[in-house]
Amino acid sequence: MGIRILLVEDDFYLRDGLCELLKNQEYEVVSAENCRQMRELLQEKSVDLVILDVMLPDGSGYDLCMQLREAGSDVPILFLTACDEEYQIVRGLDAGGDDYVTKPFKMQELLSRIRALLRRHSSTVLHQDEMQIDIASMSVKKAGAAITLTPTEFQILTALVSNSGVIVARSSLLSRIWDVDGNFIDDNTLSVHISRLREKIGAEHIKTIRGVGYRWE
Repeated sequence: MGIRILLVEDDFYLRDGLCELLKNQEYEVVSAENCRQMRELLQEKSVDLVILDVMLPDGSGYDLCMQLREAGSDVPILFLTACDEEYQIVRGLDAGGDDYVTKPFKMQELLSRIRALLRRHSSTVLHQDEMQIDIASMSVKKAGAAITLTPTEFQILTALVSNSGVIVARSSLLSRIWDVDGNFIDDNTLSVHISRLREKIGAEHIKTIRGVGYRWE
């Protein structure tokens, strides 16, 4: 899956134009025109970045941002605001926003801000369907719910997700995975860790390639 951006903007012409712009940059785009649609989309899909208008027909972008942060989401949020007054900008950042662009804005400036946010975020967080893996904090969420993994299970998960769709050989995992005490794990122990990982995140995600290794589905 490519980078998916959620655009929340009630102005039809601006929303349509931004969707076309982002798709031309090879982003996957989903869009909403109000708070209700945004909430529904976030329940159905994982996204890598949210572009959020401050003033929406059925609520405030600030309130939506705070609700996301309170729910534990750390998805980057870029505010679109028609007001460049300092207190409004500060309000958006205090609500949990990562950046803002003031209307009217230059398209290249918007794209630059998007790239910067994605670079900053992608260095520490992996997304795979409904799975969110934060490398910096060694935390994992599935559909918004926290999953507790051991350090070794976490290493195996990140190795598989980072190579999604590609077979990762058992020998490769064994050479790069260490247990919590800093010792190499053996072949039998790897099988046990894989089994426990499947129980926690869903067996359908890790496919065994018999005699070779594993592949993240």
